[in-house]
Amino acid sequence: MNMNTTKVAMILLVLVVVVVAGEVQVSTAAITCNPVQLSPCANAITSSTKPSDTCCARIKQQRPCLCGYMKNPYLQKFINSPGAKKVANSCQTPFPNC
Repeated sequence: MNMNTTKVAMILLVLVVVVVAGEVQVSTAAITCNPVQLSPCANAITSSTKPSDTCCARIKQQRPCLCGYMKNPYLQKFINSPGAKKVANSCQTPFPNC
Protein backbone atom coordinates (compact mmCIF):
# COMPACT_ATOMS: atom_id res chain seq x y z
CA MET A 1 0.00 0.00 0.00
CA ASN A 2 1.24 3.47 -0.75
CA MET A 3 1.04 6.32 1.77
CA ASN A 4 -2.15 7.91 0.34
CA THR A 5 -3.96 4.57 0.26
CA THR A 6 -2.95 4.00 3.86
CA LYS A 7 -4.25 7.45 4.88
CA VAL A 8 -7.57 6.89 3.11
CA ALA A 9 -7.93 3.46 4.69
CA MET A 10 -7.18 4.93 8.13
CA ILE A 11 -9.72 7.74 7.68
CA LEU A 12 -12.40 5.31 6.59
CA LEU A 13 -11.59 2.97 9.48
CA VAL A 14 -11.87 5.82 12.00
CA LEU A 15 -15.16 6.95 10.48
CA VAL A 16 -16.60 3.45 10.68
CA VAL A 17 -15.47 3.02 14.29
CA VAL A 18 -17.05 6.33 15.27
CA VAL A 19 -20.32 5.50 13.59
CA VAL A 20 -20.45 2.03 15.11
CA ALA A 21 -19.68 3.46 18.52
CA GLY A 22 -22.54 5.93 18.08
CA GLU A 23 -20.35 8.89 18.95
CA VAL A 24 -21.66 11.21 16.22
CA GLN A 25 -25.10 9.93 15.33
CA VAL A 26 -27.11 13.11 15.80
CA SER A 27 -30.13 14.25 13.86
CA THR A 28 -30.25 17.89 12.76
CA ALA A 29 -33.67 18.72 11.29
CA ALA A 30 -33.87 16.54 8.16
CA ILE A 31 -30.09 15.87 8.15
CA THR A 32 -28.68 12.78 9.82
CA CYS A 33 -25.13 13.45 10.92
CA ASN A 34 -23.01 10.54 9.77
CA PRO A 35 -19.30 11.08 9.09
CA VAL A 36 -19.22 8.08 6.75
CA GLN A 37 -21.18 10.27 4.34
CA LEU A 38 -17.94 12.21 3.84
CA SER A 39 -16.01 9.14 2.65
CA PRO A 40 -16.14 10.29 -1.02
CA CYS A 41 -13.91 13.17 0.14
CA ALA A 42 -11.19 11.02 1.72
CA ASN A 43 -8.91 10.94 -1.32
CA ALA A 44 -9.22 14.69 -1.93
CA ILE A 45 -8.51 15.43 1.76
CA THR A 46 -5.35 13.32 1.85
CA SER A 47 -3.96 14.29 -1.56
CA SER A 48 -4.01 17.14 -4.04
CA THR A 49 -6.87 15.53 -5.97
CA LYS A 50 -9.78 17.82 -6.81
CA PRO A 51 -12.93 16.92 -4.84
CA SER A 52 -15.62 15.12 -6.81
CA ASP A 53 -19.13 16.45 -7.27
CA THR A 54 -20.31 13.74 -4.88
CA CYS A 55 -17.81 14.90 -2.27
CA CYS A 56 -18.98 18.51 -2.57
CA ALA A 57 -22.63 17.49 -2.33
CA ARG A 58 -21.90 15.49 0.82
CA ILE A 59 -19.95 18.34 2.44
CA LYS A 60 -22.86 20.71 1.78
CA GLN A 61 -25.28 18.14 3.17
CA GLN A 62 -23.17 17.45 6.27
CA ARG A 63 -22.17 21.10 6.92
CA PRO A 64 -24.58 21.46 9.89
CA CYS A 65 -22.79 18.48 11.46
CA LEU A 66 -19.20 19.74 11.08
CA CYS A 67 -19.03 21.43 14.49
CA GLY A 68 -19.96 18.14 16.14
CA TYR A 69 -17.36 16.32 14.08
CA MET A 70 -14.73 18.91 15.03
CA LYS A 71 -15.44 18.29 18.73
CA ASN A 72 -15.16 14.52 18.36
CA PRO A 73 -11.65 13.39 19.38
CA TYR A 74 -11.71 10.59 16.79
CA LEU A 75 -12.57 12.90 13.90
CA GLN A 76 -11.09 16.29 14.76
CA LYS A 77 -7.62 15.64 13.34
CA PHE A 78 -9.17 14.84 9.96
CA ILE A 79 -11.87 17.52 9.98
CA ASN A 80 -9.45 20.21 11.21
CA SER A 81 -6.74 19.23 8.71
CA PRO A 82 -5.56 21.64 6.03
CA GLY A 83 -6.69 19.10 3.41
CA ALA A 84 -10.27 19.08 4.73
CA LYS A 85 -10.39 22.87 4.76
CA LYS A 86 -8.98 22.95 1.22
CA VAL A 87 -11.68 20.55 0.03
CA ALA A 88 -14.45 22.52 1.76
CA ASN A 89 -13.22 25.75 0.18
CA SER A 90 -12.96 24.06 -3.24
CA CYS A 91 -16.57 22.99 -2.80
CA GLN A 92 -17.52 26.56 -1.84
CA THR A 93 -18.71 25.32 1.54
CA PRO A 94 -16.55 27.03 4.17
CA PHE A 95 -16.35 25.48 7.60
CA PRO A 96 -18.68 27.00 10.19
CA ASN A 97 -17.27 28.96 13.11
CA CYS A 98 -17.85 26.71 16.08
